[in-house]
Amino acid sequence: MSLILSNNYQALGESFSQQTLPAPVAQPSLLLWNEPLAKTLTIPLTKDKDAELLAQYFSGNRLIEGSKPIAQAYSGHQFAHFNPQLGDGRAHLLGDIADSQGQRWDIQLKGSGTSNFSRQGDGRCALGPALREYIMSEAMFALGVPTTRCLAVVTTGESVYRERPYDGAVVTRVAASHIRVGTFQYFAARGDTDSLKKLTNYAINRHFPELIIKSPESTSDNDDTNKPDNEISSEQVLKFFSAVLAKQLPLVLSWLRVGFIHGVLNTDNTTISGETIDYGPCAMMNTYHPETVFSSIDRNSRYAFGKQISIIQWNMTRLAETLLPLVDSDEDDAVEKIEPLLTQFHQDLQQGYLTMMAAKVGIDEPAEGDGKLINDLITLMKEHKLDYTQTFTSLTASLAHDATGSIIAIEASLVEVLNEWLPRWNTRIASFKAAAHTLMGASNPVVIPRNHHVEALLESCQETGDLTSLNKFLAVLRQPYTEIAETKNYQDAPLDGDKDYHTFCGT
Repeated sequence: MSLILSNNYQALGESFSQQTLPAPVAQPSLLLWNEPLAKTLTIPLTKDKDAELLAQYFSGNRLIEGSKPIAQAYSGHQFAHFNPQLGDGRAHLLGDIADSQGQRWDIQLKGSGTSNFSRQGDGRCALGPALREYIMSEAMFALGVPTTRCLAVVTTGESVYRERPYDGAVVTRVAASHIRVGTFQYFAARGDTDSLKKLTNYAINRHFPELIIKSPESTSDNDDTNKPDNEISSEQVLKFFSAVLAKQLPLVLSWLRVGFIHGVLNTDNTTISGETIDYGPCAMMNTYHPETVFSSIDRNSRYAFGKQISIIQWNMTRLAETLLPLVDSDEDDAVEKIEPLLTQFHQDLQQGYLTMMAAKVGIDEPAEGDGKLINDLITLMKEHKLDYTQTFTSLTASLAHDATGSIIAIEASLVEVLNEWLPRWNTRIASFKAAAHTLMGASNPVVIPRNHHVEALLESCQETGDLTSLNKFLAVLRQPYTEIAETKNYQDAPLDGDKDYHTFCGT
């Protein structure tokens, strides 16, 4: 059984991408291989038996059968400023592969060399950012957050020069697709309506096949070959947009549930598939504050923790603007048709946030007054600088019993802060405490990839090449709702509260 890729996106045509080969590296060596993900993708190769071949494939030195590597074209609003041409400046989409359920997944190399979109960059990636993407995406997947994932990290045997030389690496990213809001903006900015129609049809086929309108002659559930790429109805476009909006809901609400801060939520980093993408300047929140931001390039805190809902709405509005010509030839009429969807999206986000936060305190169906109960809690957390994860972990544990059958007491310091709130909460959940404990256990992780632990491991791996500590960390992160023996080693908050911590793009 061999590994074979298809090239569905490349087949869209030259205006969508540049066909380009990855740049060879000196000495590729397989550092990390995601065996469970490989099995899901039905990849018949293993690290034990095929390490050398895998290093050749996932460094870009050797092409996988069927692969026609491309750099994708897209635009994007970067910190609200529109750039009409971005594109893959250091990434190569090798192709796509079907899993055991028939779903297609993109296989993309990152750090694999330059393209026409490189914008004076060297096209390479240092080992640290590659490891960060692997750690964070695996942690997010285990936390239940929609995310791209990493299949492999390959060291290159070459140095990458940033502020100093670093070991180079190529990371392999797996995604339902790499279609971004910025992909639609790329063609809208050029007035290329035919390509917009082709892209929308492709996106529907790839992500929302239930929206396909089959011809009377069609004999197969997946037979859409009789419909031209540039034929699409206004109704289909509106349904497509509504489906994309629905994908964003669990994405951003999951970020807020676990305390994730994206750090660079530009439109080129917003996928229509609703997956978290680009882990460069991301971070996790420790002390709760809605204005928390760590990204060194987010100087105005545009993408702070508490602003992520409004930014998703802003990005979706930008997507709506690109679709207007496909909705109606009259722009005013098109706006009138698409605006209600954005209004509903806003309402769904607000209700979704309430439902998510209610689950974190054990309430399955929020009722009148629950919004105030939740807001009072997070206000106290903000005022008293409580740790986000630890607070909800403590509240969850307080509904359980220890080995002797005694109720686990909340720490005295937390009781002091929440002394007026706790009786109200206990009264609210008094009639369903067992169910509340189960719900909270599924909503509140006992461990997250805390920034200081991530940074310490990245530094250690870069300096020594020893992955022992990293693999221990990953074993804990892959069970974020269960306390195993090693969990306690990674639950501590940073002593300085991440006061001077900053993240960077890693480019």
